[in-house]
Amino acid sequence: MEKLRQNAAGIDIGSTKVFVGLEGGQVQSFGTFTSDFTQLIAFLKENQIVTVAMEATGVYWVVLYDMLKDSGLDVWLVDGRQTKQVPGRKTDVKDCSWIQQLHSYGLLNRCFVAEGLLKELRSYQRLREDHLRSCAMHINHMQKALIEMNIRLPEVLSQLQGKSGMAIIEAILAGERNNQVLLSLCHQSIRKTKSERILKSLEGHYTEAGLFALKQAYNAFQFYKKQIEECDLRLEQVLSKINQGEPTESSPRKDIRHNRPDIENLGGHLLKIFEGRDANLLPGITDYSWLRILSEVGEDLSRWPTEKHFTSWLGLSPGQHNSGKRRRNANKGKPKAGQIFRQIAQSLLMSKKIAWGSFARRIKSRKGPGVAIKATARKLAAQYWRLMVKGTSFVEKGVEKYQEQILIQKQKSLQRLAHELKMQVVPTS
Repeated sequence: MEKLRQNAAGIDIGSTKVFVGLEGGQVQSFGTFTSDFTQLIAFLKENQIVTVAMEATGVYWVVLYDMLKDSGLDVWLVDGRQTKQVPGRKTDVKDCSWIQQLHSYGLLNRCFVAEGLLKELRSYQRLREDHLRSCAMHINHMQKALIEMNIRLPEVLSQLQGKSGMAIIEAILAGERNNQVLLSLCHQSIRKTKSERILKSLEGHYTEAGLFALKQAYNAFQFYKKQIEECDLRLEQVLSKINQGEPTESSPRKDIRHNRPDIENLGGHLLKIFEGRDANLLPGITDYSWLRILSEVGEDLSRWPTEKHFTSWLGLSPGQHNSGKRRRNANKGKPKAGQIFRQIAQSLLMSKKIAWGSFARRIKSRKGPGVAIKATARKLAAQYWRLMVKGTSFVEKGVEKYQEQILIQKQKSLQRLAHELKMQVVPTS
């Protein structure tokens, strides 16, 4: 094979040491402090290295990647699955030499790395999602503390963290024990339909340990809510920097039912970033899910040449790994962006009025929910790529139109089969 890159190096990154492999088998190790990285860059330049390949190992690569980029080197971040060696012969020294060899022959693919404002947006968005998971954990802690005191409020209210539930918890922590007073704190609609059940659920057995656990969980929940508000403020600031001014006027948007970010005119910000192409037209995609997709894949989807490249990168393409008579699905990994499309597809699976919901249920009846969610997610991701790259408009025609198309396909298939068998199809009256 012909070498495509002469002055190439390979780097294997660890928590305490970094190994650098050069052509000819020369390997040098460095520490992981900033001063060590500076020495590493000087070592590369002394050996006239112009391009470097390194594995995406945890978060250890982030700082070194940025420093190498700033020094003017051509840095390739590659997936570790591309550099697998023969089992039983793996060491850090051999790894860096193997990465260098693969990179010099052009056998590695570059990973997508967010940069600039997109990287900042992704950081705040991922941090926000971490706080949301912490909030959910402390909601469970509040529910557990209430049930340990036999206060069955979680079984009556659909959302304990709602306005009524939090008002009752705050009153209990303040010392209120009168059920009628606690009931009066609920929303009017709840008092109208669930008064008796609320009163019965509040007949608990209060304990000091239970109240202490409830207070701890409540304080932690309020803390993470404050953290989420700060993340929302940073997200809005980054969106304003990307747009360099006021957002555009947006048409009526879909409701965001859960975890709505406190960002004024979020839809207008997104429409200006994507120059008027509106992902809100796609089924299941709200402005919040659109923001999550933007933070993971960016606004320029043309870096993926086709929709198939895009869905494959997301881990949604139906690749296989066959050997002889064995057929196993290839492990493509599950990037965060692919997970977002899967979550949207899961919500479409339950939809009764959207055509793609009917499509997902057809697949589910034949191949199970896992395949159905993946197939629907792939279909949605492909449509998203077309909308953002080619500007293809999308109109949801509903379940009835989809069922008509399926019926027409079945009729054509039946006519073709009858023609092959030299028979005639006679419709019933």
